[in-house]
Amino acid sequence: MNTKRLSVLTLTVLGTLYGPSQVWAASVLGTADNFAVLAGSTVTSSGASIVSGSLGVSPGSSVTGFPPGTVIGGTIHINDAVAALAQSDVTTAYNFLTTQPVTQNLSGQDLGGKTLTPGVYHFDSSAGLTGNLTLDAQGNPDALFVFQIGSTLTTASSSTVSLTNAGSNEGVFWQVGSSATLGDSSAFQGNILALTSISMDPFASIGCGRALAQTGAVTMADTNGVSSTGVGNCSSGLNGGTSPSAVPVPAAVWLFGSGLLGLVGVSRRKKA
Repeated sequence: MNTKRLSVLTLTVLGTLYGPSQVWAASVLGTADNFAVLAGSTVTSSGASIVSGSLGVSPGSSVTGFPPGTVIGGTIHINDAVAALAQSDVTTAYNFLTTQPVTQNLSGQDLGGKTLTPGVYHFDSSAGLTGNLTLDAQGNPDALFVFQIGSTLTTASSSTVSLTNAGSNEGVFWQVGSSATLGDSSAFQGNILALTSISMDPFASIGCGRALAQTGAVTMADTNGVSSTGVGNCSSGLNGGTSPSAVPVPAAVWLFGSGLLGLVGVSRRKKA
């Protein structure tokens, strides 16, 4: 068995037995982790938007508004192999997020004014945010928040998402069944994986997260910001941070995983 297959098997088994954890969260986005903005058809910006991280489109081939928009710390990929692979990884991640066991069904409730602890939150259809949503990581830097939204996600003007108690914004995933719209001056956090499209009104921002649209457009208005790196509290956690502490890993799982990793080492030595 080759090294690559063993590595994938290790992550698959640990992810299956462990459930939501750093093990799967660190790899759930695959190569899409390098992108701050990724669209299926087009990426547009009508003003001086700033994207921190790579920007891409596939299978479409239209990127407009850069400049005056700027891409910092990344590259623009227009319907190339890199963007195509990232889109494939987004689809895989999206499908994976839909399978996570639900902690609480919030269908019909506005997220504004709520304080939520780590878990998987489900909406049968649309989800809305008016005001502030607080995500309380309860002292765990690797806390995970997954939002499963059946259709649309909409935030009202000046709405905010904030993490407290040592959470990492990179541990927040929004799986959106159709389209997401961020209202004027919304200060959003986390990774939006939309089946169709993502629209950002003037001055809306996504801090330490991503706008990833599978089939449609990512549309940015004037002075938007999307940052996949270095904004907010995301220096630790899901992309190379500390080990998870929210859910203890059964000893048998670690033993099995260690055995597979040992096989990887043997395979590498034989190859050498």
